[in-house]
Amino acid sequence: MRPQEQSGYRETNARMEDLVKDIPGFLGMDHAQTPGGLGITVGYFGYFRDADALTEWRSNAEHRAAHKRGRDQWYQSYTLHVAKVERSHGFLRAQVPQRQDMAGSRTND
Repeated sequence: MRPQEQSGYRETNARMEDLVKDIPGFLGMDHAQTPGGLGITVGYFGYFRDADALTEWRSNAEHRAAHKRGRDQWYQSYTLHVAKVERSHGFLRAQVPQRQDMAGSRTND
């Protein structure tokens, strides 16, 4: 990302996130961002059921214009991986519920 040239990036990103949801075969997306603003979107806006769905997204005129603007204005570099996910799993640590003891202090179980 070229920090000095971010004009319109957030709006374009939000529009692409809305637009991709209309593609038949779009399954979802993963995104992460550091506190400093470095972001990654897995699958360049998501996961697709098959190659036909991905082709439809890649050929969408509004997406192609945003892609060009990204190369021309926002990105110094990026890496695109097209892969077939054979299996995926995750883990999320649950919050420990708090309760109040008889004296009114909060404790963790």
